[in-house]
Amino acid sequence: MKEIKKVLICGLGAIGSIYAVKILQNNKADLSVLVDKARLSRYKSEPLNFNGKEYLFKYITPEENFSADLIIIATKNNSLRHVLTEINNFVGENTIILSLLNGLKSEDIIAETFGKDKVLYSYYIGHTSTRTGRNVIHDDVYKTVFGENDNTLPSQNVMAVKNFFEQSNIKYEIPVDMEYSRWWKFLVNVGYNQASAVLNASYGDFQNSERVNNIAINLMKEAVEVAKAYGVKNTQNLIPEVLECIKTMLPQTRTSMLQDVDARRETEVDVFAGYVSELGKKYNIATPYNDMFLEIIKAIDDKNQRYKVI
Repeated sequence: MKEIKKVLICGLGAIGSIYAVKILQNNKADLSVLVDKARLSRYKSEPLNFNGKEYLFKYITPEENFSADLIIIATKNNSLRHVLTEINNFVGENTIILSLLNGLKSEDIIAETFGKDKVLYSYYIGHTSTRTGRNVIHDDVYKTVFGENDNTLPSQNVMAVKNFFEQSNIKYEIPVDMEYSRWWKFLVNVGYNQASAVLNASYGDFQNSERVNNIAINLMKEAVEVAKAYGVKNTQNLIPEVLECIKTMLPQTRTSMLQDVDARRETEVDVFAGYVSELGKKYNIATPYNDMFLEIIKAIDDKNQRYKVI
C-alpha cells in the first residue's frame, strides 16, 4: 500500500494552516510549505501564530526539486493556475493531489495539467477560521471530505490519504457519493458565502432572521436546479441538509467570503454565482438571484480594489 512520507502544502492561510499545524504536531512526515522568494524571508521572520502559538515550518521555493507523495492546495481559486506552475518540480509518478479550494472546478483544472489519476476530490467543511495577517484562530471543529467520485470500493490513493490523515489526527469523511457531497458544499458557498458578503451577515444573522436566511435559500434553489440538470442524484436533500449544518455554526463567526470583503481581498464569486450562471445558460435554466449577486459582488470587488490602490 502507498505510504505518504513527503508532503507539500500550498497556501498557509485560514485553511492551509490547520493542516500544516496538524501534520507538524502529529506526524513524522517530511512537511514543506511552498512559498515564493518574496514571502520566504517574511514567513521566516514572522512565524504563523495559530491559536496563540507560533509555528515555523520548513519553507521551499518552486525552484527546489523533490517528489511529493501528497500535495495539499489550500490557496484561493484566483491563484490556482499560478500554483500549478509552481508545483511542477514536486509532482512525481505517484503524487496524490488534494485541492481544498472552493467551487467545483479546481480538480478538473489540476487534472488537465497533471492527469486525473493524481487528483482526488476534496473539500473542507467546518467552523470558519479567522485570519488576521499571520494570526489564525480556529476551534478545531471541521472535517476533510475526500475521495473518488464513487467510493463504494476505496482506491489505493484514497486509502493512502485515509491512513495519513489518521496518523496526523486530521478529521475526515469518505462519502460513497462524492459528487452529491461536493454539490452540498457548493450550495453552502453559493447560499451563505454570497449572501453574507452582500448583507454583511454573520451566521447568527442567518440563524435568527428568516428574511436574511431566505436570501441564501433563493440562491441555493437555483443551484439545485442546475445540479439536477448536471446529473446529481438526490438533489431534493441538498437544501434541507445545508440548513441543518448552518444551525451548528457559531453565531458570531463570519464566512470566508465576508472575511475577504472585510480585508478588501478579491472574492471567489466567479466560482460560485459565476458557475451557477454559466450552467444556467448551458441548461436553459433561469438564475436571476445568482446573476444579480455576481454583479453586486463583482462591484464590491472593484470598489475594494480601487480603495486599496488609493
